[in-house]
Amino acid sequence: MLFSSSLVNALYEYYQQPKIDLLVNDDTLPLAKLLPHINFIHQFSYQKKQDDRWQQERDLIKSIFRKYDLSINLTASDRSVLYALFASRKSISSIEQNNKKSWWKKIFLTHYYFFDSTRHILLNNLESLNILKIEHNNTQQSPDISDIIIAHVKDKLNKRGVQEFIIFHPSAQYNYKIYPQYLRNELLTKLNTLGVPILITGGGSQIDTEIKATIPNLDNIFNWTGETTLEEYFALSQLSLAYIGMDTLNMHIAASQNKRIFAIYGPTNLKMWSPWSNKSQQCAVKDKPIQTYDDITIFQADMPCVACGNAGCDDKHGKSECLDHIDPKVIFDEVTDWYQNVKF
Repeated sequence: MLFSSSLVNALYEYYQQPKIDLLVNDDTLPLAKLLPHINFIHQFSYQKKQDDRWQQERDLIKSIFRKYDLSINLTASDRSVLYALFASRKSISSIEQNNKKSWWKKIFLTHYYFFDSTRHILLNNLESLNILKIEHNNTQQSPDISDIIIAHVKDKLNKRGVQEFIIFHPSAQYNYKIYPQYLRNELLTKLNTLGVPILITGGGSQIDTEIKATIPNLDNIFNWTGETTLEEYFALSQLSLAYIGMDTLNMHIAASQNKRIFAIYGPTNLKMWSPWSNKSQQCAVKDKPIQTYDDITIFQADMPCVACGNAGCDDKHGKSECLDHIDPKVIFDEVTDWYQNVKF
């Protein structure tokens, strides 16, 4: 969802303020609501699919059928392609390179492009602009946050006596992406010695709640897990000096705001999901124990299987052993070198 904002902005400018509607999974709705230039948001719910799949399908198709001059679909799934075809006579979609899966999509879509897992997700999402011959740059844009929200977050920081600070985000959507607790606490103990406030962030999920209870009580560690809305988090990230943590939405938010990033990676495919650098309009393309490009440093395990791209070593959302092999001292040394040598 975050990586669709640049596409939306380009379409809005080129077509001179058209009405743009979204169709999103309902778990991304809070983020979708922050995107600019959106007229209406249709929602697909996996819970409704379980309760009454066909009722939801009928309602969605009825609400979008031939309502649009153009439909653009960013995923290659059969359902999303069908929605694009129902929504407009002129449709653009990504499709699989496997012809056995995509042959019918090639026939019915007005235009298509191959979803490429060796290219960054931002570049995949902007491909429809190339088809439409709309000029653009490959910049990841961040939604504008209101001055009221920024002032509110500043007030919360001031009440805690926090001025300059670094964000540490230890959680992710899935456990297989999370740095082990014993290494995380060792890293936080070291970061505490920097003398700069470290704000621990997270939401209200079960994973976040469990992590919140394990954060060590240290002088410069401020546990803000569950204390900000998504919009407030955007403001918090905008006000921060840097981001340290896992490869998740919060990291990409920091990248879209051109923040200094120290990202801890497990099995994730870097070519597609590494932090995007707006400065040089590039991402990471090779796996390395430590690599830095522009203001982004990525840490991976020095193991031949990295990065496998699986959901844990068992590919069933189990443990990722590679995360056990990233030394907290290596991360701390990189952060220290930056913090002690940069003038804010």
